[in-house]
Amino acid sequence: MIEETIGLGKGAIRVKKTKIVSEDDVVTIAAYIFYTIFALICLYPFYYILINSISANDISERGKVIFYPVGVHFSNFIRVFKIPDLVNAAKISVLRTAIGSFATVFASGFLGYMFTKPSVWMRKLWYRMVVGTMYFNAGIIPWYLTMHNLRLTNNFLAYILPTIISPFFVVLCKTFVESTPKELQEAAVIDGAGTLGIFFRVLLPVIKPILATVAIFTAVGQWNSFQDTLLLMTDPKLNTLQFTLYRYLNQANSLKNLINTGGTAVMAQNLSNAQTATSIRMTVTVVVVTPVILIYPIFQRFFVKGIMIGSVKG
Repeated sequence: MIEETIGLGKGAIRVKKTKIVSEDDVVTIAAYIFYTIFALICLYPFYYILINSISANDISERGKVIFYPVGVHFSNFIRVFKIPDLVNAAKISVLRTAIGSFATVFASGFLGYMFTKPSVWMRKLWYRMVVGTMYFNAGIIPWYLTMHNLRLTNNFLAYILPTIISPFFVVLCKTFVESTPKELQEAAVIDGAGTLGIFFRVLLPVIKPILATVAIFTAVGQWNSFQDTLLLMTDPKLNTLQFTLYRYLNQANSLKNLINTGGTAVMAQNLSNAQTATSIRMTVTVVVVTPVILIYPIFQRFFVKGIMIGSVKG
């Protein structure tokens, strides 16, 4: 209800009117409520993992920590950060993520650009060969034999070279380049720019959204990868952070099983105040996921634009 005054002075009359809520307002309010609830549902798993990692380990093990931390402590993180070779493993993960992401982004952008050039020799054949690898996979054993024959076992380049060309990212970049005005490249040709000049000076500033999108996907994949370390690396100096934490998690679970199946009472008493399998899982998850969560907002503004542009033509 709203009141509106009609007239001036003592003869003024106050009239009450009912404000009618339009359908657009109802839809807007409903959308805000729905997406707020949806956002809370998406955020709760991360919140749940965090509060369990800093809660009392025995209470967390029993599943009693649901909405707020109980018996807050940070000894779990202190123990995890004391894992041997953790600093070197983190360095390897950072290096493979940075170098691998840069190489994949550059190769995807450049190949996507070159596959749009009619002057490239047998362009359609090369493009089909690249795309064809999306549908055919030889399997782990042939892949391992190939990596071994290329001397990429116990070699840091095993983290970089196999991931430089990704067919999906090449397709994304090619579609994005095709959606840009051709007049930009034609004007650069008139000004005397060559193929590399057009790519670096004209297209790179324009295709930043799709490159940022590729960088997000690649960085997350490189950061979370540990299977290549498991299959190819026997040198501890080349272990990644994820593999080191994965091995530590398995060791912790083995200790937990030892207590449950046949450990002595003394051992059980000594380990009762130590980390549990649940606390270790939660703490390791927080350590691994936090860098991705911190980096994602930097590229988030490019993400939707990079995916959507070029998806509709006409």
